[in-house]
Amino acid sequence: MNILAFETSAKPVSVALLTGDGCVVAAEFENAGLTHSVTLMPMAERVLRAAGLTVADIDCFAVAAGPGSFTGLRIGAGTVKGLAWAAEKPCAAVSTLLAMAELHPGFDGIVCCAMDARRSQVYTACFDTADGTVNRLSPDAALSLAELAEQLQAFARPILLVGDGAALAAEYLAEHASELSVTVPEGEERFQRADGVALAAWRAQSGGAADGVAITDANGLTLNYLRLAQAEREKREREAKLAAEKGDGNHA
Repeated sequence: MNILAFETSAKPVSVALLTGDGCVVAAEFENAGLTHSVTLMPMAERVLRAAGLTVADIDCFAVAAGPGSFTGLRIGAGTVKGLAWAAEKPCAAVSTLLAMAELHPGFDGIVCCAMDARRSQVYTACFDTADGTVNRLSPDAALSLAELAEQLQAFARPILLVGDGAALAAEYLAEHASELSVTVPEGEERFQRADGVALAAWRAQSGGAADGVAITDANGLTLNYLRLAQAEREKREREAKLAAEKGDGNHA
């Protein structure tokens, strides 16, 4: 099975191609802050060309489906929907956090995937990959840094922090949970990449762990934002404030 995977959940953007034996044979990664809508398809074309394949050779299109940047996720999902619809092929919606854990097999401890969710929060999930497989220990969630520290202290094992929120979380843990043994990889190894999306989709297609992977068609592909967009949150806050003011007025 040939899987073409896309990762657009944060500032970095990447594309990877995995072939039938479960190996990623070509990939590109950029973290220059360029617009994903501009860089994504040229990257995909180069990855396919490097492997000597075309879109017609792809059996499944996979995408990091959240959590992450609302705009970034929509760009990735829109690209995959278009490709899958045109080719009449299935697509895989992969948890961004699960895909990150796929990149760190064999770590003797807890792989904690963390993405900066602003407001001193992270999108996070923890996994055990010590035996080379990815075993989920906690669900995808939006947690405060204090809540994350409490969760990691309960595991009482070395922690590998990965994701675009890893440095933020590590700084907090160093101050508030210094007893933890925390490692943060350098360079590309820290960030989410399409290689992990492809591997998670391949495992699910091969009958492996699928907690965080949905195999569907273009119409059925959905995103998991974990929380409302800022505009929607502000709208609800305004509505709640107006309702409260109206209620006070009725009791005056």
